[in-house]
Amino acid sequence: MTRLFRTPRWTLGIFCGLLGTALLAVTSAHSIPDSCSPQVPSLTTVVGLGEEAAEPSSRESAVKAQRGAHLSKVGVERWHQAGYRGQGVKVAVLDSGFRGWKNHLGKSLPAKVATKSFRDDGDLEARDSQHGILCGEVVHALAPDAELLFANWEADSPERFLDAVRWSREQGAQVITCSVIMPSWGDGEGGGPIHEKLTRILGGERAEDVLCFASAGNTANRSWSGTFRDGGIGNHEWKKGVTANPLTPWGSERVSVELCWKDEADFEVLVEDADTGRTVSTSANPEGARHSAQARFEPAAFHPYRVRVRQLRGTPCAFHCVALGSGMEFVTASGSLCFPADGPEVIAVGAVDDTGRRMIYSSCGPNSTMPKPDLVATVPFPSLWRDKPFSGTSAASPQAAALAALWRSRHPTWSAVKVREALCKTARDLGEPGHDIETGYGLIQLPSE
Repeated sequence: MTRLFRTPRWTLGIFCGLLGTALLAVTSAHSIPDSCSPQVPSLTTVVGLGEEAAEPSSRESAVKAQRGAHLSKVGVERWHQAGYRGQGVKVAVLDSGFRGWKNHLGKSLPAKVATKSFRDDGDLEARDSQHGILCGEVVHALAPDAELLFANWEADSPERFLDAVRWSREQGAQVITCSVIMPSWGDGEGGGPIHEKLTRILGGERAEDVLCFASAGNTANRSWSGTFRDGGIGNHEWKKGVTANPLTPWGSERVSVELCWKDEADFEVLVEDADTGRTVSTSANPEGARHSAQARFEPAAFHPYRVRVRQLRGTPCAFHCVALGSGMEFVTASGSLCFPADGPEVIAVGAVDDTGRRMIYSSCGPNSTMPKPDLVATVPFPSLWRDKPFSGTSAASPQAAALAALWRSRHPTWSAVKVREALCKTARDLGEPGHDIETGYGLIQLPSE
């Protein structure tokens, strides 16, 4: 069933984007040439906590009560009481923000966490962000006896990301959660060489194979998907008579406008200053086949810009366009999932509020060979160590991953495919019977028996 909201105007898009993505660590990444080989990553480390945890504060008690209600709604408390708490299962959190993670050991995180960095500098804490810690906190709250692994990677290297996935499997992880999006690493339809390699690493038919969960993305109100329409002199027509899509940055941090497509074609994306008409960024046009293009620039905060797209070769075909770090005026919620969530080998998790209504920023399918998104989870999720709860689809993926850990704890001989099927089968349908492109198979929950 399709239940998409009307396309929001740019003012609403900016507001909701700020609300929904302020807590989302987004890596805007593209491939680097093979000659730019990264350095050898740091050795695996396992860090433990040697101090006694302090007595819980009144705020901690309140947060735990809120969590109890949250966990009860999805059936987690019943499974905990029955003895299924994630024991014997390792969950890997792949992210870019782990600054200060050791301070949370034995508190919002387990007492021990295995870590490894796949950045060139080997620094797990290089980025000033706690996004990955929040994801780990969610997993630990729902599957408290599961072991956690943390890994990051060089932002512009898909191969380093795949190395992190391989390492996770080598360490015995049966579940992975990733709440970072990399739109230009695929073709926008779940295909491409990185998806193919990821599929081979994960497997699926055996008990030791890996379930990979990913946030659907917070890009429903800053993406456009559809077929190229020539509006004159080769520029795409976003709507009748309009060949420039207004773009407004949320601040002064780098903006990236990224295109991806599936067919044998080629596109160019460029960004202009809306006041002067001057081109501020144009995607590179290398020789050879490709399925993505990016235009990046350092903006003036809230200054008006505009996006143009040109098809350089091939017959008119579909493409996906997403703006990172800014809002766009002309958008479509459908087809807004990004890598890795669009891959058939990945379980895409969207976000809903406590009434089961899709959060306006939560990305929608159907851009994949599998029905997308797969599942949804309720956000925000209360945090023990900061006042703001964890929101966005970033908070949804680790919730579903934790439920998978409970399933694997209860049924250790089940294959990854069987666990995935169980999660979809037991989800609470939020629309008419069956899958829909807003909420997938429904809200994650565990059966009572």
